[in-house]
Amino acid sequence: MKNAIETKNLIKKYDDSFELGPINLKIPQGMIVGLIGENGAGKTTLIKTILSIINATSGEVSLFGHSSLKDLEDIGIVLDDAFFPEILNPKEVNSTMKDIYTSWDSDLFFKYLDDFHIDKNKQIRTFSKGMRKKLEIATALSHHPKLLILDEPTSGLDPVVRDEVLELFLNFLQDEEHTILLSTHITSDLEHVADRIVFIKNGKVALEKDKDELLDNYGILKCDEEFFKKMEPSDILFYKKEKYDIKVLVEDKKRISKKYKESIIDKITLEDLMILMIKGEEKR
Repeated sequence: MKNAIETKNLIKKYDDSFELGPINLKIPQGMIVGLIGENGAGKTTLIKTILSIINATSGEVSLFGHSSLKDLEDIGIVLDDAFFPEILNPKEVNSTMKDIYTSWDSDLFFKYLDDFHIDKNKQIRTFSKGMRKKLEIATALSHHPKLLILDEPTSGLDPVVRDEVLELFLNFLQDEEHTILLSTHITSDLEHVADRIVFIKNGKVALEKDKDELLDNYGILKCDEEFFKKMEPSDILFYKKEKYDIKVLVEDKKRISKKYKESIIDKITLEDLMILMIKGEEKR
């Protein structure tokens, strides 16, 4: 299987002492890969470095096997901090995009506008954050890209529209050559659509797993102090002491459940995982 994105020892250093990397990722074609982590962890820096919006300090990035961004036509982009000039309206956005992309599909673009109930004649400055985001998504999809790189694409959307957008992404993946890298704080979206999860913490990849494997095998063991002290350190990934109990992140919950027969192990969500890995303590 070909990789849509590959990074080798990718590093980006800033003067304020933040350092991303080294990041080694292989994102195969035909997958939705979810990128999660708290604010400031390095998700947006990673995306912008992959796209050559910012220059890496060292390391390599390849897209579809090429070491440079050779064909913008193949990549649809939604960034959290970028947008069109507010004086434009969607009709004018269409005219602009036709001059940029040879593969631009005006009919598809206006269909998305209709589906999203976006007035093509209104200036963008009158749009809500959610309407702007819908326009960005429509634009990203309307030149028939092979790869979507999305930073907070469903931010500001109500649950109904978010569900529609996620269905669009799943339909996009019906073509096995298509790929999505999706960074979001709305982890429930990733539980719905992602194939693989990459968790960034302090500029490093802290966890990289298939989503189903992660949600099926990981769990949260709840116990008191006495029980916790009896646990073997190797069985504890992260733990967080709370008012009435201790939450312990464990892997291979079936094995842990057999080993500690009196234990209660809850299913995990991606949000649970993030909270424990960010706010909890590692092992003991």
